[in-house]
Amino acid sequence: MHKILLYNTLSREKEVFSPIDKDEVHMYSCGPTVYNYPHIGNYRAYVFADILKRVLQYGGYKVKHVMNLTDIDDKTIRESQKEKKSLKEFTEFYTQEFLKDIKSLHIENPTKFTKATDYTPEMVEIIKKLLDKKLAYKSEDDSVYFDIKKFKNYGKLSHLVLENQKENAAGRMSRIKKDEYDKENAQDFALWKAWDSKDGDVFWETELGKGRPGWHIECSAMSMKNLGKQLDIHTGGVDNIFPHHENEIAQSEGATGKQFVKYWMHNEWVLVDQKKMAKSENNFYTLRDVIERDIDPVAYRFWLLMANYRTRVNFVWEALEGAEIALKRLYGLYTALGKKVGKINKESQQKFQGYLADDLDTPRALTILWDVIKDEKISDADKKATVLDFDKVLGLGFADLKEKIIPEEVLKLVEEREQARKEKDFKKSDELRGKINSLGYEIKDTAEGQKISKI
Repeated sequence: MHKILLYNTLSREKEVFSPIDKDEVHMYSCGPTVYNYPHIGNYRAYVFADILKRVLQYGGYKVKHVMNLTDIDDKTIRESQKEKKSLKEFTEFYTQEFLKDIKSLHIENPTKFTKATDYTPEMVEIIKKLLDKKLAYKSEDDSVYFDIKKFKNYGKLSHLVLENQKENAAGRMSRIKKDEYDKENAQDFALWKAWDSKDGDVFWETELGKGRPGWHIECSAMSMKNLGKQLDIHTGGVDNIFPHHENEIAQSEGATGKQFVKYWMHNEWVLVDQKKMAKSENNFYTLRDVIERDIDPVAYRFWLLMANYRTRVNFVWEALEGAEIALKRLYGLYTALGKKVGKINKESQQKFQGYLADDLDTPRALTILWDVIKDEKISDADKKATVLDFDKVLGLGFADLKEKIIPEEVLKLVEEREQARKEKDFKKSDELRGKINSLGYEIKDTAEGQKISKI
């Protein structure tokens, strides 16, 4: 395969991909906070990470991929209390729903899913190192905060200029205990939150005192425990750049003294009415809404692949319905190719690989898929082999398509028509074609014989 170029948010440039360990790519993806059903905008991040992993594997790399499930944060505690359920019971329900959703989108499971609640000891160890290095401090209520002014390159991912932020009377940045906030409010962030009554029965007794981890430290602990101190790739949505990923860099590099991630990769938003899809705006749809409209979730995956992952896309139902029609057309053309699988068309494969190697250019890669299916110079068997090869990356499910059973009545008419053509009785042949059409099938005459497909 060609050299793979990936857009690195850190450098704001496309870079040639070169893993730290040539034998295995270490990749981490920020997964969902399991407090509700993710909306379809959230799923763009997971489809993107899936395509990236498949492209790397298609290019010959072995990939160790870890995705977290945030099952402890402000939102999971708040919502579990509202439903009067234990945190574990509450988050387990939404974890299982997420796993069902990604299966319906043909997203391959990562090598490992990690739950934040399983990694508290690792989080405590990182925080202790940061305290020892004077990069973190305890506040009056025994919470622990990261001192962002002490970390030399704070802001390098999000291009935040720290000098523009306000300090308090003690010469420190003001503090923020909330997990989520915007760039205009860059402050010392919570690594460990001392217990208060709002947390209810959610706490750990540790060397840091009674409390729970902040959101940002969770990903550092889970990724470094499973993938080592230095990762090749870290993915997420653009809304993760600040503060989450910026804070991950600060606390991870602060603790280890090593570069945390070589390639930071982020997908753009899915918009609704040109606004970001978000639960807070109440302008979102879930996969349940898609299924209720009798649309296969794979059509949503297909629609996302029609745009580059770094391009904002505006969701409208008509566009998704159009994508489903196009996908069904592809499925129909594929099943009409017959059962025989030939050889991959190398020229088409080279073009397909070239587009994917250019920062995952799925829109152009899809044009090659259409070209292959329509190319009369490529045999049906070779078309089939080539489509199956492409689908190792696209994940549209061609290998799982079942050839539609054609009714006996239609097959008899096809045989009669074939005989009429041999006898050069073209009037009868046309009459039989009309009968076949009236039963919902169309027939095409090709060099390889009659091809029949559902209209």
